[in-house]
Amino acid sequence: MNAGRRGGLLRQRDFRLLWAGETTSRFGSNITGVAMPLVAVVTLDASTFWVSALAAAAWLPWLFLGLPAGAWVDRLPRRPLMVACNVGSLLLLLSVPAAAWLDVLTMTQLLAVALLTGVANVFFSIAYRVYVPFVVPREHLTEANAKLQGSESAAQLAGLGGGGALAGAFGAVAGLVANAATFLVATLCLLGIRAEEPVPERPERPQALRKDVTEGLRHTVRDPYLRVLTTYGTVTNLLLTGYQAILTVFLVRELHVGEAMVGWLLAGSSVGGLLGAVVATPMARRFGTARGMLLCKFATAPFGLLIPLAEPGWRVVLLPVGGAMLALGVVSANVIQGAFRQQYCPPQLLGRVTASVSVANFGAIPIGSLLGGVLGGVLGLRPALWLLTAGLAVSSALLLAGPLRARRDLPTEPPTEPAPPSVPRPARPSAESAEPGDAPDPGDAPEPGDPPEAGDRPALRYAVPEQG
Repeated sequence: MNAGRRGGLLRQRDFRLLWAGETTSRFGSNITGVAMPLVAVVTLDASTFWVSALAAAAWLPWLFLGLPAGAWVDRLPRRPLMVACNVGSLLLLLSVPAAAWLDVLTMTQLLAVALLTGVANVFFSIAYRVYVPFVVPREHLTEANAKLQGSESAAQLAGLGGGGALAGAFGAVAGLVANAATFLVATLCLLGIRAEEPVPERPERPQALRKDVTEGLRHTVRDPYLRVLTTYGTVTNLLLTGYQAILTVFLVRELHVGEAMVGWLLAGSSVGGLLGAVVATPMARRFGTARGMLLCKFATAPFGLLIPLAEPGWRVVLLPVGGAMLALGVVSANVIQGAFRQQYCPPQLLGRVTASVSVANFGAIPIGSLLGGVLGGVLGLRPALWLLTAGLAVSSALLLAGPLRARRDLPTEPPTEPAPPSVPRPARPSAESAEPGDAPDPGDAPEPGDPPEAGDRPALRYAVPEQG
């Protein structure tokens, strides 16, 4: 940890390994983000609905496993769990090119691989977010999240473009081989980290898993900051994944774009993610974490309306421009929110709170993917894109429903717990009834006009929001 304080995170070996491993893994995952739907569209000639169902399958496990996974992560060592998830995903992805080369690949296998790698992703994602504060000093969490989000966007840019190039040169299944290789690199990086992870705290009398889950869910629902951010994230993920699920089909069948160009057009949106990671910290310093996040969201969301305006020819550029502006707002907010949760949530609840937020946010993704497929089939691809991007343009108003609008900065400390109710004290004996020589009772109630003692009123659960 001292290295991080002396020279920044780039001089800290463990963070470099964590950063390199996650960036490599994200690079491979984005190759698969292009390769998997292209395998379905080009190799298996799947319909729009089945392509959207494939996108939904990867996120469906969040709905069923997200909450208990958070409780398990709070009970288990995180790094071994992350390694196991990487190795499982590697083997699953290799099964697709093997089946394709044997000419036995089916849509059922694609859906099964997407579903099972989604299960691994649930556990890995929660464990990873809980693991970061053990590697990174508290004062560097915002910098760490900015670097991780920035490299994620860079990996998305290179991965989507590389996925399209691989598909054009070697076939779509080649991208899945590349993703499997990145999981191997990410695993080796994790194994090289030297930081000792504290053993997760276990109470003397372990409570039932359901009670653990309920505790994390209750904390998320009752907290005014977590509640509004989670609600907003759920709605935006629903709309974002709705339009993204049909974007590949829109490019191939409406705009008549080739396989290699599909990846590069989708990658163009990642440029906005890079900018979002760069501007998040300066925006938070200049305007405050709460106001900076609101500004980024309100300024970028309407640009999504450029996406359905895309046409064959030069107007196809409107699609990556609109996507880039949306990504700028999403990534800048993710940087700020990531550091906020890691600092604000009680450490013993971080896994369960992360799971509760992720279940709501990521659980909306399969629903949004299916929604996009249904709307694309019923209304047509372009009208469906208009409807979904219009919803994104106005969704930022949800952030004004909570305490964010009255604050410059998000809180950086866990909320204090309410003090237990005080026990009524016996009344002080009157002067007439007191015996001579009696000592004053230390529990005597104060006389009228005496200042109240600190223990005489419960502590506030949350600080009063500062006025904007």
